[in-house]
This record gives sequence, C-alpha cells and structure tokens, in this order.
Amino acid sequence: MMYSIAKPWLFRLNAEHAHDFTLKNLKRLERLGILNLYPQPAKCRPREVMGIQFPNPVGLAAGLDKNGAYIDALAGLGFGFIEIGTITPRPQPGNPKPRMFRLPDAQGIINRFGFNNLGVDVLLRNVAAARYQGILGINIGKNFDTPNEKAVDDYLYCLRKVYAHAHYVTVNISSPNTKNLRALQEKEALASLLQALKAEQQQLADQHGKYVPIALKIAPDLDEAQIADIAGLLMQYQFDGVIATNTTLARDAVQGLPHAEEAGGLSGAPVRDRSTAVIRSLVGHLAGALPVIGVGGILSGEDAEQKIAAGASLVQVYSGLVYRGPVLIDEICRKLG
Repeated sequence: MMYSIAKPWLFRLNAEHAHDFTLKNLKRLERLGILNLYPQPAKCRPREVMGIQFPNPVGLAAGLDKNGAYIDALAGLGFGFIEIGTITPRPQPGNPKPRMFRLPDAQGIINRFGFNNLGVDVLLRNVAAARYQGILGINIGKNFDTPNEKAVDDYLYCLRKVYAHAHYVTVNISSPNTKNLRALQEKEALASLLQALKAEQQQLADQHGKYVPIALKIAPDLDEAQIADIAGLLMQYQFDGVIATNTTLARDAVQGLPHAEEAGGLSGAPVRDRSTAVIRSLVGHLAGALPVIGVGGILSGEDAEQKIAAGASLVQVYSGLVYRGPVLIDEICRKLG
C-alpha cells in the first residue's frame, strides 16, 4: 500500500535518485520500527539449495544494495535470502551519470552503473554491523581497470575477504557495464577462473572449518554452444550453483521507446523470456548436477512460476520491485507455495 502511493512521485524523479531515496528512507523506517508493522509475505515451503536451507525461495538480486548498507531494512520486506554487491577489491565510482533509465511502457530498466561501490572492506564493515541473521549472498567482481589477464587476482582477493561472512558467494562475470568482462565467459578464460576459484574455495574451507558454496552468474546473451560449454565447465570444476541471468544488451523488445538506445544492460519484463530460455537450456545440460537460481523479468507470481517450471530452484527479483514494490514478494510466495 505504501509503495503504491509513493510510486507515482518516485517515478517523477531521476531513476538513480529515486533508487537512493527509497533505500535511505526504507532504512529510516526500519530504524523507527515501522517496518515491523509491514505485513510479512505468505508462508511458503523452505527449499534446500547448495546445501543451504532457504526459508522461502524469493531472494533479492545483487545490484540493489551494492555495499551492504541496507541489509536490515531489506530483510524487513520478507525475502528468503539477500544478495549484496557486486563488490570489487578497491572502491570505484562506476560510470558517469546519468546511468539508470526506466522504460515504463515495457516495464524495463536500463543501467550502466559499472560496479560502482565502496570496496570490499566497507561492505564487510556493513555486514558486521547488520543484525540480519538470514541467508546472505555476496556477489564479487573485478575492478574496471584490472585487465582480464589479471581478473582472477581480483576474484580471489574478494573471495578470501568475504568467505567467512557469506552463506554463498556469487562470481559475476556477466555484467555488460565493465569493459570486456563478459569475455571471461569464453571457454578458455572461464576454465582458468573456475579452476582457481575452486582450489581457493577448498583451501578456505579448511582454513575456516566451513564450506561456503560458490555460484556463477551468467548473461542471457549466450548461444546454445556457449551455454553447453559453461554447463560443462561448471560440472568439471564442481561449482555449487549458477545464477541465470544478468541483464541483456538486446533491444528487440523495446525498440522505439524513450531511452531504448541508452547503453547498458536491460532488465525487467523485456528480458523475461530470454532468461527463462537460458535457464531451461542450462538445466538440460546440467542434468541435475547443480542448481540454477532464476532471475530476469520476474514481475508477477506467474513469472516466478515459469522460472521454476524451467528448472530453477530459487528466484531473485530486482526490477520487479521497482514496478511492483514489496507486494511482489508476497505474490510469488503465494504462487510457489
């Protein structure tokens, strides 16, 4: 109810300004105890995925809370799990503003943030200060000025830093907003990265006395051969999960709309079908070897149900929250049961 009242006003603001304003005020409401009065989502069956017991299958996708500054406030909305980041070893400002654009006629969003964040150490301080006891994923990336030949160093650095503080870690190689990042999805580069991460994960498990699963986040703009290659490598290196998908560079579904030609990744309803198709293909190639978390264009309970029907074990939302608000979480929980 509160969001439906606020949404028309928020949509008159610059998209990134509205994003920041909403999070800051959500945090204020949480601190005042007002979020405790907000109706919690319908109860739905817990899921065990990657060896983790998720209280409900609806998660927050990475990107909304890059620095982990709003964990407690977001937890008050009833997510089954929260993923923060993408975080990089060093702070970086991201791409010049404006860098976020709504396409309301298509229920889409284009962003070209470029991994703007305050660095992994700030994120860890925020995690330590949070009271949240639920499932927390931390999404890691590389700094924009780290060449791909050295990218593994950035990912290993972040993995070592966040390992003890996460229930699972996501490796983001699929954002279109860091130059050449998606080249890390190519077979040879990906094999090297996965091998190094798996070896480090095993060492960290021994060091910390606990096993923290690692998932890979992939793009929707992959052909069948690329999906098959990625699935094969994930099985070869015994990765724990895969998140499908990130934003798309395609503009077929939004041609002619205001802002449609802005550079960046397109999310929301326009990526829904492609994301679901990638999930279905990926699940077929993986044959149950590891789970898939579905994200991309979920704006209703039916959209989430389609992701699960395609083979996803859990779902995540981001753009759907912009267009629907927290009621979306309840709707998905009711639909998935």
